Amino acid sequence: MKNKYGVGLYSVRDELTKDLWGTLRKIKGMGYDGVEFYGGFNHTAQEIKAALDETGLVCCGWHTGWDSLNDDNFISTVTYHKVLGNSEIVIPGIPQEMMNSKAACLQTAKAFSEMAAKLSNYGMKLAYHNHGFEFTPLAEGDLPIHYIFDNACPSVGFQIDNGNAWTASADTDIYAPITRYPYRMRTIHHKPYSLKDGHSTMIGEDDIDWGKFMKLCREHQNVEWHIIEYEDEKYSQFEGVEKCINAIRKLEQEGKI
Repeated sequence: MKNKYGVGLYSVRDELTKDLWGTLRKIKGMGYDGVEFYGGFNHTAQEIKAALDETGLVCCGWHTGWDSLNDDNFISTVTYHKVLGNSEIVIPGIPQEMMNSKAACLQTAKAFSEMAAKLSNYGMKLAYHNHGFEFTPLAEGDLPIHYIFDNACPSVGFQIDNGNAWTASADTDIYAPITRYPYRMRTIHHKPYSLKDGHSTMIGEDDIDWGKFMKLCREHQNVEWHIIEYEDEKYSQFEGVEKCINAIRKLEQEGKI
């Protein structure tokens, strides 16, 4: 089955702020199938839905702050996404105090499980997006990401960001979570990363073994969306995400992924 590729719109945040419709049209022209939004609501759900319908793009998720799901904001947040047609709510990060000890991680796992169950009543799903801290061992010896996902219910999705994970340490095994948490990665983030230059690189020129990463995903996950994110200033925002989609399509054409 052909992979569906989306772009994390945070990658083109400055362009998006200036021109929603123009940004989406340009993203579609690059060959992307979907877009993942982030942050607060700067447009009505109806406006975004109209722009998506016009371009033929799909909203493949929304990076949503944890506080947007508290009791005061829950209904308005859910209502917005129902109008938009988005069912994938992704927490893009949490305060370190929610994962700076085993006890904190276990409490977070419980909170995630409860929220996933709450969202399911509205036909929506919860996932968590990692940075580097989650892959840094705690005093108790294990990784926050393990304490959280070993104890959260299976319906809590794990949106792995391979480039972010590697920022923890050069020794981080960015491939292990794919097999440790099977069928929990409905969407994943592809972010080029070089051990020498950090994010200032490009897919196919970096140190991620894309063939291994994608093979493991095919064997152990049911990935619905492959979401590309590029944040480095080596390229302009539009140039960066266009180079990424071209690079990953080239790897596909060459049979390397």
